Amino acid sequence: MKHLILGTAGHIDHGKTSLVRALTGIDTDRLPEEKKRGITIELGFAHLELPGGIQFGIVDVPGHERFVRTMVAGVGGMDLVMLVIAADEGVMPQTREHLEICQLLGVSRGVVALTKSDMVDPEWLGLVAEEVREYLAGSFLAGAPVVPVSSRTGAGLDELRGELARLGPRPRSGRGRGRFGSPSTGSSPLPVSAPS
Repeated sequence: MKHLILGTAGHIDHGKTSLVRALTGIDTDRLPEEKKRGITIELGFAHLELPGGIQFGIVDVPGHERFVRTMVAGVGGMDLVMLVIAADEGVMPQTREHLEICQLLGVSRGVVALTKSDMVDPEWLGLVAEEVREYLAGSFLAGAPVVPVSSRTGAGLDELRGELARLGPRPRSGRGRGRFGSPSTGSSPLPVSAPS
């Protein structure tokens, strides 16, 4: 059995927690305040076992900018990231921030889940997928699989599991590289502020 850590990343309300629940059957939002407000505040945890003897421990991170310190704490041990982008909104501020943090801290591979794909028409979905690929060019996720999914209908979940299973056995390619190609040391200071 190969054990790996898969972390989520992405903008608030793009469906990270719903996707983890759809994949695993586990609700990672445990706190009453999280359930009341409908947002992730603390790190959440789940597990996913895939064919081929691969078991992922999943770390679900908050998407709200106020909780970026908690997000950073979750990135440290990731083997790979699942960048979650809602098809009805595309790349948003915390998409960019989370990608940059993952890159700074040395995450070097992952997959992109285009959530809420059932809420847009196929033409729009294709445009968003292309926008995402263009945005990721030059990052550690350049050329990564972009998988449209719906946590509500289940569409695309088997394809996403398949991509994760294919990524799992690959060896880590070393530390991540910055947006301009400079190696990340994992020690770069991050401009984060405490929640008010």
